Amino acid sequence: MLPGKVPPEVLEKIVFGFLGAKDERVILKSGVGIDAAAIDFGENVLVASSDPITGAEKHIGFYAIHVNANDVATFGAKPKWFLATILLPENSDETLLKEIMEDMHENAKKLGVSIVGGHTEVTIGLNRPIVIGTMLGEVKKEKLVRSNGAKPGDMIILTKGAGIEGTAIIASEHEEKLKNAFGKEFVNRAKEFLEKISVVKEALIAADIGVNAMHDPTEGGIANGFHEMADAAGLGFRVYHEKIPIAEETKKLCEYFNLDPLALISSGSLLIAAPKEKAEEIVAAIQKEGITSAIVGEFLDDNNIKTIVKEGEEIPLKRPETDEIWKLF
Repeated sequence: MLPGKVPPEVLEKIVFGFLGAKDERVILKSGVGIDAAAIDFGENVLVASSDPITGAEKHIGFYAIHVNANDVATFGAKPKWFLATILLPENSDETLLKEIMEDMHENAKKLGVSIVGGHTEVTIGLNRPIVIGTMLGEVKKEKLVRSNGAKPGDMIILTKGAGIEGTAIIASEHEEKLKNAFGKEFVNRAKEFLEKISVVKEALIAADIGVNAMHDPTEGGIANGFHEMADAAGLGFRVYHEKIPIAEETKKLCEYFNLDPLALISSGSLLIAAPKEKAEEIVAAIQKEGITSAIVGEFLDDNNIKTIVKEGEEIPLKRPETDEIWKLF
């Protein structure tokens, strides 16, 4: 298998058939395109999600908090509690651990999240640190958003644009090389995409207005995100390339490294399946907060149609085999 997420067909064949004991309180469990579990706690629902940070070394604590908080927020839940497993390479000094903990601490405080546990060790065979996070949140049962709840005819809304996280990672990991190519000011702007990683604000805004599903595309970018949402709901989709926001910094970095921005890791983007009558209201409410938001397509009843319209031609949008970011490591 290639680096990155395990392919959906492998998950279906090997992973999802081995999930332990059944529990009637599990409202929503593991599945393709489902990034968190929802567990019945009476009036409230506990939402739990887990994600590792493997493709970045700088700001790894920042990513660990926000990537996991994003998954919980897409269920309409407020992120509240966080556990972290920190794996350090051999011969790491205490400074590295301190940087990771300070990073997680500051960003958890900003979201009102408590770090309540985890595990820390020095691990044989690593050449960079890895942080595996688990975020817990809660939401009133009637406000729960299901990631597999998209309906035929729903509008697909995308916030911020394609390749948000990838832009920040590339600019940080290849800073000196890119300064020579594009200049210091450009690289600094691209590095600042790190500040766009959280989707908690827009997810909770959208959930309050009323949506059928939300998903934060990570590995494989928004292209994979479209597929994951459609697969989870058993639907097809049609998206329009010219409607997809792609920042100038993202475009230039992808052209420089010959990467596809639609398949570039995109934490910070949020995909929303919105009833047609609410789509414009959701876009306007999110834009009011200074966050780019656009209707980029629609979900279709026919799950055999998964296409993108580009320069007037409708063509299949292939699911990325791996994230574009791995080409640089």
